[in-house]
Amino acid sequence: MKKVYLSLLTCMIFIPFFSQAEVRINGFASIYGGKTLDNDESIYGYSDDIDWQNGSLFAVQLSSDLSEGLSATAQILARGNNDFNAEFEWAYLTYSISDNAQISTGKMRIPFYRYSDFLDVGYAYRWAKPPQSVYNLNFSTYEGVSYLYTSYLSEWDSSLQLIYGAVDTEFSAITDSDKGQLKDTFGVNWSLSNDWFTARLAYLVTETTIDLSGSAELSALIGGLQAYGLTGQSNNIEVMEDDSYFAAVGIGINYENILLDAEYTEFEIDNSIFAKQQQYYISLGYQFDSVTLSLTYENNDDENSRDQFNQVPRAITGPNGIEIPVVVPNSEPAIYLQDLTNSALASQRASSDTYSFAFKYDFHTSATFKAQLTKLEDDITGVNTGLLIFGVDLVF
Repeated sequence: MKKVYLSLLTCMIFIPFFSQAEVRINGFASIYGGKTLDNDESIYGYSDDIDWQNGSLFAVQLSSDLSEGLSATAQILARGNNDFNAEFEWAYLTYSISDNAQISTGKMRIPFYRYSDFLDVGYAYRWAKPPQSVYNLNFSTYEGVSYLYTSYLSEWDSSLQLIYGAVDTEFSAITDSDKGQLKDTFGVNWSLSNDWFTARLAYLVTETTIDLSGSAELSALIGGLQAYGLTGQSNNIEVMEDDSYFAAVGIGINYENILLDAEYTEFEIDNSIFAKQQQYYISLGYQFDSVTLSLTYENNDDENSRDQFNQVPRAITGPNGIEIPVVVPNSEPAIYLQDLTNSALASQRASSDTYSFAFKYDFHTSATFKAQLTKLEDDITGVNTGLLIFGVDLVF
């Protein structure tokens, strides 16, 4: 029934456009297979059984110029890892204030990364899968407003974007589907470029809430801390309207046949269980006519600060002056909430190095074949996992 409503809504939205303005229809698709090279290991949603859905998608984008500076854009996207259920990825209106400035409102892409605007358009970049150590946030759109100003600074093209809005979705945080909200999200994204060099800075701040009730262990820990009156320590585990930030810097070089991309990002939710995330990648490529070869190195380092540990006391003083151990009730031997809290914080530690080799062959003006071999080395567990992805990206 929801699909019927979606179809009707789509028709209602765009029928007036057909009668009043020309509607342009474009699309893109990715058809990929992939599997890990190690038995019983999984990475990026792939296992040791070949999977043709996880990296595949199909999208249609509709846009219309409504005259007098007003335009409308919508993108309907069906992902293989969502059983190809079609959803509106984008839906927004844009008004051109001047030749250099425009304002947009609706559902749009958050400018986290250098390739955010065309993150799903695999044809637009040389990897089969963008560096996942950096491109690891599992949501990419927000609802709100965007202001874009383009200009020239000497010999440089400048693009300055300001955004404000909110996100209400499910995050893969502690479990695969934790409900979350980003409120009062404000961000700035600035890019400078010339013929062969691009530099980019981005910074976003928001107020984050993530429902952790899907984790029975964390729910029990939070309840135990509150039962002892340790509300401050409990608040340092929960994610309730906590201040957060995301920062990124990146460069791109396309000089003759040499290609170089590098990005560094940071992400942190203050006073929460989640570790501060720091990651970067550097990728060097060379183009031989229709063939491009690339080598990429990625590094990921997530860790809570030391002052977050040992905040839970091992005992508190009761009203009668008796020392009361802060433990799980009736646990034998005694399980201290301090140890459980420290363990929960330590579980967020992550450190890895990733190496990839990518092959890209432009066999058609609208399609490219890619193959990518990736090896992830987990510095915490010592487990090394290999992954092979191959497939076709196309635009139409």
